[in-house]
This record gives sequence, C-alpha cells and structure tokens, in this order.
Amino acid sequence: MGASSATTASLLNPPFLSSNYYRMSQMFIGIHSVQLPAHIISISLCLSNHNRKLANYVVDSGVFCCHTSVRCFATTGSLNLDSALERNVWGSSDSQRSSGKPEISKKSFDNDLELMLQDLFDEIKSLIRMGNNNDALELLEANYEVVKQQIEAGDKGIEQVAILDVIALGYVAIGDLKMVGFLLNLLNKVVKELMDDEPLLDSVLTHMGSMYTTLGKFESSMHVYKRALAIIEGRYGNNSTLLVTPLLGVGKVLGLIGRATKATDMYHRAITVLETNMGAESEQLVLPLFALGNLLMKEGKTTDAENAFNRTLNIYKKLYGEDDERVGMTLCSLANVKCAKGDVDEAILLYQNALLLLKNSKNVNSDDGVVEKIMIDLAELLHSVGRGDEGRTLLKECLLITEKHKGKEHPDSVSHLINLATSYSRSKNFVEAERLLRTSLKIMSKTVTPDDQSITFPKLNLAITLYNLNQNEEAEQLALEVLLIREKAFGKDSLPVGEALDCLVSIQSRMEKDDKELLGHLQRVLQIQEKAFGDDSEEVIGTLKKILFYLDKMGRKNEKFAVQKRLSMLRTKYKQMIQH
Repeated sequence: MGASSATTASLLNPPFLSSNYYRMSQMFIGIHSVQLPAHIISISLCLSNHNRKLANYVVDSGVFCCHTSVRCFATTGSLNLDSALERNVWGSSDSQRSSGKPEISKKSFDNDLELMLQDLFDEIKSLIRMGNNNDALELLEANYEVVKQQIEAGDKGIEQVAILDVIALGYVAIGDLKMVGFLLNLLNKVVKELMDDEPLLDSVLTHMGSMYTTLGKFESSMHVYKRALAIIEGRYGNNSTLLVTPLLGVGKVLGLIGRATKATDMYHRAITVLETNMGAESEQLVLPLFALGNLLMKEGKTTDAENAFNRTLNIYKKLYGEDDERVGMTLCSLANVKCAKGDVDEAILLYQNALLLLKNSKNVNSDDGVVEKIMIDLAELLHSVGRGDEGRTLLKECLLITEKHKGKEHPDSVSHLINLATSYSRSKNFVEAERLLRTSLKIMSKTVTPDDQSITFPKLNLAITLYNLNQNEEAEQLALEVLLIREKAFGKDSLPVGEALDCLVSIQSRMEKDDKELLGHLQRVLQIQEKAFGDDSEEVIGTLKKILFYLDKMGRKNEKFAVQKRLSMLRTKYKQMIQH
C-alpha cells in the first residue's frame, strides 16, 4: 500500500489560490505609457438604437485634437509592473512634449472640441471602471464606424490612426482581444504609409507595441517599438525622457522571449536617461527599477534584484515617509527576494510589515486585490514553516472580508473556502475541510454547470479529503466525475487528467480494485508526465516507483526488471547532478 499513500501525500497540499484566478480583473483604459493623448474623432451619427447618453459623446466635427494629455492606468488588483506601481509614477506630461503644441496638417483646433473629446475619453474610462461595458462598447463602436467611413473615403492620416489607437485601447480594457487584433491590423496598414515626422506617431506606435505584446505578437511589438524609438531619438535626441516608455516596452518583450541580457540593457538605459534628466532619487525611476528587479529575480540574480528593490524602497521612503502604502508594496518584492534566498523568517517579517502598512493606509480598501494577494502569499509561507495556525487566521480574514463586502455565498468566496480547506487538511482536520469543500461546491453549482472544468478543483480536493476520512465509495465517485470532465475539457493526455488518474489510483487501491486496471491508470499517468516534464523528471520517477510496486505484486518479472533498470539509471543521474 506504499504506492497509494505516497500518491495521496502528494495530493494533499494543493497551492493556495488567489480569488483573482476565479474572476476577470477589473481594468480601465491603461497602457504602459507616459501619456495617453485623447484623440477620438466623431461626427454626428444616427444610431439604430438611440442612446441619449451616447449621443452626448458623439462630437459633431471631423477634426482631430492632439493637445490633451490623458493618463489612465490599469487597476488589476495585483502587484505587477503595469498597474499598481505605474499609477504612482508618471507626471501629467513630459516637458519636452508640452513645451510646444505641434500643428497637425496645418489645422487649427477648437478648445471646445478638445474638451468634448476629453469628456468622451473620460466617459469610456468611467463606464468600464464601473462595469458598464455595454455602454462603453456602444461608444467605441460609434467612433469606430466614423473612422471606418473616413478611411473608406480615403482619409488615412494621423487623425484616423490616433482615433483607432484609442478605440483599440478601449477594447484592451474591456478584454476583447480579438477586436484589438483586428484594429491593430488596420492600424498597421495606415501607419506604414505615414511619415515619421507626423506628431504623436511615436505615442501611437508605443501603444501598438504594448498591445502587440498583450496579444503575444512579439515580433510585431519589437518592430513598432523600434520605430517609435527612432522617431523620438531623431526628434528629441538620445537622452529624452520620452524614450523611457518604449525602452521599457522593448525590455519587457526581450524578457518574454528569453533574451534577458538585452532586456537588462534596455532597463539600464531607461534608468540612465531618467537619472540624467531627473536625478538619482526621482520617483520616475521606480518603474524601470521594478522591471529590472523582476527580471533579475526571474534569472535567479537575487542579490542584484534586491539592490533594485532596495533603491525603490529608499525613493518611496524619502518621498512619502516610512508608513506609505507604496513602501508596503515594495516590501513585498523584497520579501520575494528573501524567499528566493531561503531566508523565510525575514520574508515573513517583510510581508507582515507590508500588510500592516497597507491595512493602515487610507488609500487602500480592505477588499483590495493587492491586500488579498499578500495575505494569501503570507499564509502559504507560514504554512510552509509549520505556522499553520497563523496562516489559517489570514485565510479566515480573507473569507470574512469577501463575505462582508460581497455577501455570503458570493462566487469570490470559493477560492478562500478551498484555501481554508487545504489548510485544515494539512493539520489533519479533515472533517472541517470536508465542510468547507462541500460549501464551495454548493456555491459553484449556482454559477457553473456540473460539467464545467472549474468545478473539478474543489471536487478533487473533496475526493482526497473523503479518502482520508475512509469514505472511499464517494471519494471514488467524485474522482471518476473529475476524470470525465477533465478528459472532455483538456484532452485525455493532459496534466489535469493525469492528476485525476493519480488520485483515482490511490482511492481504488485501498478499495482493492483490479491491479491490472490500476496499472493501466499509472501507465497513462507516466505517459502524460513524460510528455509534460521529460523522461527524467522527479514526477516520472515517483510514478515509476508505483508502477514497479504493481508489477512486483502481479509477478510480471520481465517488465519489472526494465522499470528497475530505468529507475537505477535515473537515481545515478540525480546523484551525479547533486555532486556537480
């Protein structure tokens, strides 16, 4: 029975989940940029379904406004470069950009029109932020129809490009990436025909680079970023702060495609430009420093990453004091560094200090996704060092906050219930774990269909819990249900299916089901793991041991010898790796 117990042990500790995994993050228009010009063009338009609110933001004009500088940032509820930090970094405009107002096609622009366009942009942003996506879509579609007609009539200038740019940003915010891709294709066709001296073209190209990155089209992203850099260098010189945003964009793409050294160079160049123009303690340095720190962490260069984050911490402390929420967010990055270095106690202390700062901040709500993520990360860390009671207290607090702000049995409470159940399972309180998992399934059953793949996670956890409570029949039934759902959702050779099969083997082994059938399950698991992790992975070694157990039990000596030989070779290989 050693094989089954080993399997169960590996399944009893699923990772804690942030509720952000169960919901789409709320986001309003925001792209990695220093400034976002409001350049939406509209003319009077008859709509089939007339909307009075929409009509207020369809402007009766065919001209384009370039002077307004609008900053909009994403709020994703997580500690990432493009959201929580960025909204605290950039000023309202760049001095080089605002020192003079360039002419566009020698047109003059009406200030009233500029304000109307600003209102339109703000309205779209506000609607998306409040969750009124349908109204936002109507505004975006109305403006798209206008610019589409202009392009079809032969107008393919910077005005049309700028409109398409903002419309595309709106679709990014809504999450309609298919439409973003369509708009980028149209944008690219028009942009190719424009000369580099067109005003605001560098901003549009920078936005396009960010959107291409979002779509995973890295080659296209690099192309437009490089053109934006060339335009800025030619117009403002090699030391312009306007270079920073496209430099960070290029750095991000290079990091994503595995060219870490080149990416590091881009971040260092951005830092140098900002230091030269704004000084070594400018808040503008925060964004490239965080980008650099995160990349260095990914590359395992923890000491260098720690230096970057410490520098950010010092900037925030000097500007805002020791008790500011931005200091707390930076402490979390330093906590990650400490974890990577193996200094868990120091990491826990940093997380605790960060939480205290964020909870005491007037600018951070108790149900903020950032706070929630930190609490869950800290709970995971506390459990890993045997401080489960403290970790469980944090998980209970997460659940209570969600219930307070969103009501009991809200779908967002499911992840917290599962996290708590996992915590209780680790402390061998399977009765309480069962109660919490059944509650989570009850809540999910109201919002998803019985064959939805998302329901398989709590269901498989419940099967494991029931196994530990010796309720084998129901545990087996649940595991079989999970297996069927995952085979349909992910394919029969997928990792989620392998996990379900592994659990099923443990349960059916205790029930003394047919050894041949169990061996067949394990052989399927082996094939899945070999494909996903490689022939010599630790997962494969664990499954080979279980297969060996059943081959020995069934007296299949020839097959047993081959597995023993393979295991022996793998053990030798791992010993050599450890020695080197």
